[in-house]
Amino acid sequence: MIQNETRYGVWLMVLTTFIFATQDGLSRYLAEATNTTTIVMIRYWFFAFFVIAIARRQKGSIRAAAATRQPILQAFRGALLACEIIVMVLAFVYLGLVESHAVFAVYPLLIGALSGPVLGEHVGWRRWTAIAVGFVGVLIVLQPDSGVFSPYAAIPFVAALMFAVYGLLNRYVARQDDAATSFFWTGTVGAVVTTGIGVFFWEPLVGWDWGLMAILCVTGAAGHFCMIKAYEVAEASAIQPFAYLQLVFATAIGLFVFGETIRLNVAVGTLLIVAAGLFTLWREKVKKAA
Repeated sequence: MIQNETRYGVWLMVLTTFIFATQDGLSRYLAEATNTTTIVMIRYWFFAFFVIAIARRQKGSIRAAAATRQPILQAFRGALLACEIIVMVLAFVYLGLVESHAVFAVYPLLIGALSGPVLGEHVGWRRWTAIAVGFVGVLIVLQPDSGVFSPYAAIPFVAALMFAVYGLLNRYVARQDDAATSFFWTGTVGAVVTTGIGVFFWEPLVGWDWGLMAILCVTGAAGHFCMIKAYEVAEASAIQPFAYLQLVFATAIGLFVFGETIRLNVAVGTLLIVAAGLFTLWREKVKKAA
């Protein structure tokens, strides 16, 4: 039974990564057609509605879902994720899906590097070595010493750093709040923050763009639902490595839909980053088992 549940969780995670990669492609197209903040704002409106519906179902009321002894930290988490999504969509526009995801793939290594000073967790020499290898991969992708370096390449790295801090804060708030409460704060605060920014840059969508926006909103809710179900039926250590498939799917969309290319340095650097990330996940699993 456990094996079947793990297999189910793996397939749910694969579906989740495919949905999120599709979202990235839609976000890039729509952000180029209008602007980034408008797209993220509308997306968050629907996301907040979805979050409130889930919270009321799981907690019985909005008041119960919002109850927390760490409201400032929860609000900061939600605001940080909203800003990270804006930054990442900007990376899609300026750098494309392929190279943006190649750099963003470093975020699990950033979580490993920051887990010591932020959460007080012990990081052994093996994981520090993997983190160093991953950062070498980032330098290979960015090529900061070459004439082809683009300052836009720093945008997905900033997004990865923000997402890593968000991931660490998830662990921290989980010591007192359950997932439903954190999910509620993520959606509602994010909607407030993106609206506060987006209203100053509002551009109306036209024609089929509204249809694509509707698909983006629905896939966002579907992706989060699949992800929640995946972590419900299987252990995180078993399915987390499959999250890297989002890089594969997003790269395919970038190549075949947007006509992007993969430079040799990007391919080599990405392989190093992913290999280092998978190794850190494996070492974390071994440490927990011990």
